[in-house]
Amino acid sequence: MREVLRMLVQPEACLLQPVVRAPRLTSASCELLREIEIVDEYGERRLIDVPAERPLTLFIDKRELVTLMTLGACPELLVLGYLHNQRLIGEVADVESIEVDWQSSAATVKTRAGLHDIAAKTARRLVTTGCGQGTVFGDLMTDIDAIRLPATKAARMRQSTLYRLLETMREQETLHRSAGSVHGCALFRGAEMLVFVEDVGRHNAIDTIVGWMALHGVSGGDKTFYTTGRLSGEMVMKAAQIGVPIVVSRNGVTAMGLEVANQLGMTLMARAVQRRFLCCAGAERFDAEAEPRVSE
Repeated sequence: MREVLRMLVQPEACLLQPVVRAPRLTSASCELLREIEIVDEYGERRLIDVPAERPLTLFIDKRELVTLMTLGACPELLVLGYLHNQRLIGEVADVESIEVDWQSSAATVKTRAGLHDIAAKTARRLVTTGCGQGTVFGDLMTDIDAIRLPATKAARMRQSTLYRLLETMREQETLHRSAGSVHGCALFRGAEMLVFVEDVGRHNAIDTIVGWMALHGVSGGDKTFYTTGRLSGEMVMKAAQIGVPIVVSRNGVTAMGLEVANQLGMTLMARAVQRRFLCCAGAERFDAEAEPRVSE
């Protein structure tokens, strides 16, 4: 198996301990890249790497819930974050264990006291715009009134901080550079990157980071999410549910993403590459340091 980045966690963040009554997690590993032979534009045969996408079927208390398409970099954290973002669990302590077995392509979740009204919660299934077709159970906007983000003065971003964040991401070694076909998400505190992960879908990548945050009791009020993917309503809502008020994307934003951000007072930075960006929502959280326009 080739050595490739599974999940980058900075040394300071590695010192964090799981919360009290955290679930038992396996540490299932699998090959993230697969080598294939191709013929290029010069008619030459050579070997390249491609992401090793695979299905992972999620069972909760022996009940089949959904099949996720994933690289499987950190499947236990992906499952934990998915349960949190789907509002199927109230807190990490609700889960007793998560066991991933790649031979059966199954993630088995055992809860401590069962999930209340799971049939009703999962009755309505929405296929989202997520890469690989993400799934949301219930109404995306149902619990939006219950979300409380930090006050504007408590969570802000300077333009110079945004530039340092983007430079960090530009220099980061990624699977995308070597194999393509994946999205990456990162959690920042100011310009400091705490966690970075890639998956075949941006929703999987953010779920994995949310799982890491929930497992270690990391709050989102002073954090920023970065994603290479578009800011859909689903992605913005996932950031809001973990309390992160600022989201930066290399890609664009959808109308629903803007609607969620404006309703919650979040800041969305879209098409952010090098020293270019669009502040599409929440400019009151952004401390601009405008550069002079260069005439052409």
